[in-house]
Amino acid sequence: MLDAIDLSFAISKQAFKPLRRDMLRRIFALSEMVYERKRPVIVVFEGWDAAGKGTTIRALTQQLDARGYKVLSTQAARTHEKQKPWLWRFWMNIPRYGQIAIFDRSWYGRVLVERVEGLTPMPEWIAAYEEINQFERTLADDGTVFIKFWLHISKEEQLRRFIELSMQPETAWQVAAEDWEHHRKYDEYLAAVRDMLASTSTPYAPWTAVPATDREYRQYTVFRTLIDRLEAALDVEVSTWPPADELAAEKEPPAKKPKKKAEKQDKQAGKSSKPDKPDKPDKPSKDKPSKDKPEKPPKDKKKKAKKKDKQAAADGEEGAAAAPELQDEPAAAPPAVEEPAAQEAQPPSPPRRPRKKSAAA
Repeated sequence: MLDAIDLSFAISKQAFKPLRRDMLRRIFALSEMVYERKRPVIVVFEGWDAAGKGTTIRALTQQLDARGYKVLSTQAARTHEKQKPWLWRFWMNIPRYGQIAIFDRSWYGRVLVERVEGLTPMPEWIAAYEEINQFERTLADDGTVFIKFWLHISKEEQLRRFIELSMQPETAWQVAAEDWEHHRKYDEYLAAVRDMLASTSTPYAPWTAVPATDREYRQYTVFRTLIDRLEAALDVEVSTWPPADELAAEKEPPAKKPKKKAEKQDKQAGKSSKPDKPDKPDKPSKDKPSKDKPEKPPKDKKKKAKKKDKQAAADGEEGAAAAPELQDEPAAAPPAVEEPAAQEAQPPSPPRRPRKKSAAA
């Protein structure tokens, strides 16, 4: 079964986008019929770690009524569950009439993880094949519709996805130490998967191997298989869908570069193709006078000019001192200074009267 699938096949995103919408609408209509006709449905998702089980379940339930389905994530058995038959906890979660139960991993861990990791003795996991078939046959006889998927990827693709998830802080938690241990035992798990598919694929509960490398092709295979199985179980008109070969992805042209990057590259290419620019003329030296500002004389020239000015001033003073001897005309007399006017005579003060002597004197 696994050897017949092509893991490198991919379908076009643009071609699948409208088809995906129509498929989900059809699945929603069938889920309404499941409720009306009271048919329980069990959808099992098994597959390699990082094969896309959770992503596919999320895409599948986008258009479903939340009241009509439930998603069950299977973990290791708890203490009280180990005290009962190993299928007991799955019996407790079978869907009621008219409901869809989606199992993210299931009772097949008995013949996969428990077998490879040595958690279950060999006689017990060998007997589990027949116990699983009886469990599914009992439910199928009661009207339960079984749809089982195995999501398959290569060892190299799993390693690439592990590394990609580990590099992102938002998704690093999804890759645990046990996942790396399972990856190292890929070949052992592959042998267990082949035995599981061969021993538990029955007419009432068949397996579908899904190539999970390409996301669109994985969803196309799951949606179409689900539609076909529900239409056959409900005995309704069969819908037609284009085969996967018609949706095959062609080699897409390289993505267009952003405008900014393209402009930068064009500029760089233009610079390389342009001729060399002529050399710029040398700037005028500091010694040459500029057009706007007059040239400033050097400091030593300033000093010489100051000495000449002082010498000329001294010669002028000596010439002025010798000038009176050489002049023919007498020097002009200084201007007369006016005398201040005489103050007016004040009248003399009256003489003092002699004191009169008293009679006693």
